[in-house]
Amino acid sequence: MSPAMGITTEIKNENDSLERHYQKGVKHLCDNGISKVPYKYVLPISERPSLDNGGLNAAEPNLKLPVIDFAQLQGSNRSQVLKSLTTACRDYGFFQLVNHGIPSDSIISMIEVCQRFFDLPMEERAKYMTSDMYSPVRYGTSFNQTKDGVFCWRDFLKLICHPLPDVLPHWPSSPVDFRKLAVTYSKETKHLFLTLMEAILESLGLGEDAKKKTGEEEEEDQDDDIVEKLQDGSQLMVVNCYPPCPEPELTLGMPPHSDYGFLTLVLQDDIQGLQILFQGKWFTVEPLANSFVVNIGDHLEIFSNGHYKSVLHRVVVNSTKRRISVASLHSLPFACMVKPDSRLIDEENPRHYKDTDFAVFLDYVSSCEPKRKNFLESPKLS
Repeated sequence: MSPAMGITTEIKNENDSLERHYQKGVKHLCDNGISKVPYKYVLPISERPSLDNGGLNAAEPNLKLPVIDFAQLQGSNRSQVLKSLTTACRDYGFFQLVNHGIPSDSIISMIEVCQRFFDLPMEERAKYMTSDMYSPVRYGTSFNQTKDGVFCWRDFLKLICHPLPDVLPHWPSSPVDFRKLAVTYSKETKHLFLTLMEAILESLGLGEDAKKKTGEEEEEDQDDDIVEKLQDGSQLMVVNCYPPCPEPELTLGMPPHSDYGFLTLVLQDDIQGLQILFQGKWFTVEPLANSFVVNIGDHLEIFSNGHYKSVLHRVVVNSTKRRISVASLHSLPFACMVKPDSRLIDEENPRHYKDTDFAVFLDYVSSCEPKRKNFLESPKLS
């Protein structure tokens, strides 16, 4: 072997070793001590969060999202709150939900047990590492670690939550109270999602009153009760861990993206990090104690025929504090087609999207590096 070939082989082996190291996640990197961000996590200059190139990447001061009082939505002030909900969904695609009825003990316990999971030894967390998108439990790093050219400063634990009896035996058994607390939390967020979706359907003019006015003899494909489908729908819980980063200006916890489902309910700790693209600028969402950040997903954009749109969001990291969030993504059952509701299609607002389903989304995610709202381009009609 020539000296040049020997050097090339040595470099390749070193790169392969580093790649395997990065696949173990950011927490593993930090636990082993780092003072600089490895090249695998350094974004191109144009994509870094601190760069001000025409205002696209530079973050503006904190944005106060619309606040929806869930208790008032259930009371005599419902009509007024529905107007606020309509504005939030139409103009922001995001809102904060307060007085949601989930006990603060459940929220505190969920954040705390997730922190303890990420504090487990790497060997314990690694038991749940898999590239299988259909696995009931999946531990990993970045956004899509098999496709990402540049890694994100994020580790995650993904739990499929439905049907619970089938998936629960696969969930982490350590910490010992993880399953119990996660089951309680998943049931509470599912109930909250369903009640919230009833209100959102009403805000779109698709509530029970609208059905009574139009009668029940609608075309068969739209007679299907969307709420009934959502009751048996998919639920994915994503626990995100963003460790302190020595050079946060060089990387992102999550790149700009939209969520695939109908709604995502995000539980944050008290550390800032979530940013949304609003009116062409990035704004930091200020954490609000004992609240959920709720955002419109791609499937609701399709179902509403574009009346409500999913919004790009990203996560920035910081140099001093770990951040934990728990996102609960809800949609129709995996096998169901997602399509615009026929009552939201007319001459003035023709059909904007083709039918799609969860399998199409998974094929998309597993075959490319998801960025921005690229997935919605496939079912969109030109």
